Amino acid sequence: MSEKAYIIQLSCDDQPGIVANVTTIIASLGANILESNQFWDRQADHFFLRIAITVPAEVTREAVARALEPSIDRFKLDLKVTDVDQRPKIIIMVSKFDHAMHHLLYQIKVNWLNAEVVAIVSNHEASRAAAEIEGIAYYHWPVTKENKAEQEEKLLNLVSETGAELVVLARYMQVLSNELSSKLFGKIINIHHSFLPSFKGAKPYHQAHERGVKLIGATAHYVTPDLDEGPIIEQETQRVSHSLTSEDFVATGRDIESRVLARAVKYHLEGRVMLNSHRTVVFTP
Repeated sequence: MSEKAYIIQLSCDDQPGIVANVTTIIASLGANILESNQFWDRQADHFFLRIAITVPAEVTREAVARALEPSIDRFKLDLKVTDVDQRPKIIIMVSKFDHAMHHLLYQIKVNWLNAEVVAIVSNHEASRAAAEIEGIAYYHWPVTKENKAEQEEKLLNLVSETGAELVVLARYMQVLSNELSSKLFGKIINIHHSFLPSFKGAKPYHQAHERGVKLIGATAHYVTPDLDEGPIIEQETQRVSHSLTSEDFVATGRDIESRVLARAVKYHLEGRVMLNSHRTVVFTP
């Protein structure tokens, strides 16, 4: 029998009966639950739920959302229903260091990431050839103090024109304005080349090497007006020793950055990340 798959994400103030009510409605649609994750933030008294379902093919995303409207009214839900068959559109932004970009493109090619890259935006020409090989539109927008606002307006227009649901900063070495960060809050993921909150700013691996750290890492987070302080989605560390040079740290970091960013993007696109004030709830597989 032909089926459709949807992801349901919801959050609200915690109260009795949420799961029972929602799953009863889902069952009435003839759905099967493939995966269910829930979390109660006791401190904030807020509840988060993610349910992956399959339904008969004739049940549309709109029908699922419509069936849940009484629950929205009853529990004051923030609700999102996503069609798994619709490939999310993303924009990748990159500067000169393109390792994380190439890793994302490869993971999309082998279908580990379910996404369509509708554009690559860069303040350098270095990645144009890679974009052309993949048949992806490439936009070279150099950024200066004088044209920063204009270039960011171009980005907002590109997001609107392409229908992009996510902007990925794959080592895009420009600080976004507070205005842009606010407008696209929850829709921009950055990879920070260190284990936040330590070693912010320029050359974090060199800073780490000078401090003689024993663990280095990378952090993927949502972009906010507060530089490198957005809600964290994913992190990874790797042990290092005194025998390594700062260049060894950088090489190790490149691998970590690529993996961490790809996982963060995957979690976001699969509806596994839910914002919880300045933090995230991440329902990993």
